[in-house]
Amino acid sequence: MTTTAPAPQPLTRQVSHRVSQSVFDGSRLRVVLLVDVHDGAQQQFLEAYEQLCNQVASVPGHVSDQLCQSIENPSQWLITSEWESAPPFLTWVNSEEHVHMVEPLHSCVRDTRSLRFHVVRETGGPAADTAPAPRTLQASPRIGDGVTRHALTFTVKPGSEKAVAQILADYEAPNPKVDDTTRLCRTSLFMHGNRVVRAIEVRGDLLAALRHVARQPEVRAVEEAINPYLEQDRDLDDPESARVFFTRAALPAVHHVTAEREDPTAQRYALYYPARPDCGMRLAQLLAQQDEAAAEDPRNPVLCSTIFQRDDVVVRLIDVRGGLDAGDPALSLGLLDPAAAAELTAFPEGAGGSAPWDGGPTRVLDLTRMELITDRRSARA
Repeated sequence: MTTTAPAPQPLTRQVSHRVSQSVFDGSRLRVVLLVDVHDGAQQQFLEAYEQLCNQVASVPGHVSDQLCQSIENPSQWLITSEWESAPPFLTWVNSEEHVHMVEPLHSCVRDTRSLRFHVVRETGGPAADTAPAPRTLQASPRIGDGVTRHALTFTVKPGSEKAVAQILADYEAPNPKVDDTTRLCRTSLFMHGNRVVRAIEVRGDLLAALRHVARQPEVRAVEEAINPYLEQDRDLDDPESARVFFTRAALPAVHHVTAEREDPTAQRYALYYPARPDCGMRLAQLLAQQDEAAAEDPRNPVLCSTIFQRDDVVVRLIDVRGGLDAGDPALSLGLLDPAAAAELTAFPEGAGGSAPWDGGPTRVLDLTRMELITDRRSARA
C-alpha cells in the first residue's frame, strides 16, 4: 500500500536571516521582461505577443500581464506579468511548452532580459480592493550575500563520459573580472552518469558574466570539443541553435541557505536527486524546507546549500564541514523524512529489487553523489 506524501507548505515567513534566497515563500511574483525589437518589426512583435498572451492566460498560476512601449525609443518594450507565486511561473517558463510558445518572437526581437521579483509591499487602491483572492506579499526582505548562483545541465552520449570529463577538467579558466562591478567568484563542475552540471557564482550582473564567459576563446574551445558528445545537437555558430540549447540547459537556483559559522576547509559536493514525473518542484521545496530547518541545528555539517531545479532535475550544491561522510548522513542528504522523499524521488532499485531507502540515508547519499570534475574559486579582487 502506498501513501501520498503531503505537499510541502510555502515558506511564508523568513525563519532565519541565513536563508538568502527562496522561491518558496508563497508570495506573489512580478516578472519583468525587457525587450529590444528589431527596427520596423514592432507590428510583427505586437501580433506575436497577442498570440502568446492568449496562450499564457490559461497557464495555472498566471494572474495578469501588461505590454508597454517606450515613449523615448519605439524599439524598446516592457512586458510585466503577475503570478500567484514563483513555482507555477518557473514550472511554465522552464517547460518545453514555453520553448515552443515563444518561437514566433525570435525573428523580431534583437535582445531580451528577464527579471523576477517577489512582491514585498504595495500601495492600496481599487485593484487591491477588488482582488478575487488575498494577495500574499513576501513577509520580510531577504538579506543576501551579493552573489548570484546559476547552473547549466545537459547530457552526453552514453559511453563518452570519460572523454567529456577529461575535456571539461583541462580547460583554462577565463579571466574572472568581467567589468568594474561584475566578476566570477566560483565555477564547480560535476557529473552523474552522463549528466553534466556546471554551477557558477557571480558577484554583480549574471547576464554580463555569462556573456563574458561565452566570448572567451578557451571556453569556446571546450564547448566545441564536447559538441560531438552531446545528446542534444547544437551549432554554436547558429544563434537560434545556441539559444535553444542554453534555454533548455538552464538550471535556476530556487533556494539558498548559509549557516552563520564559516569553515575555509569545507569541501564542496553536488547531489543529484532524480524526481518522479512532475514532482521536481515539490521535491525541491521539500529539500528547501529541510535545509532551512537544519540550518539551526549545530550538528549539521552542511554550511551552505543551494538547490537548483528544472523539470524533474533537482541538484543540491553543498559545502560540508569534514567531508560528506562525516556526521549524520541524513543531514548531508537533506531528506529527513524518508517516506515523503520516497514519494517524490525515482532512484533505481537495488539488488534483488530492493528499494533504495531500505539501505537508509547512507545508501541514498551514495546514489545522489555526483563526481567532481573541477571546482575553481577566483581570487578576491
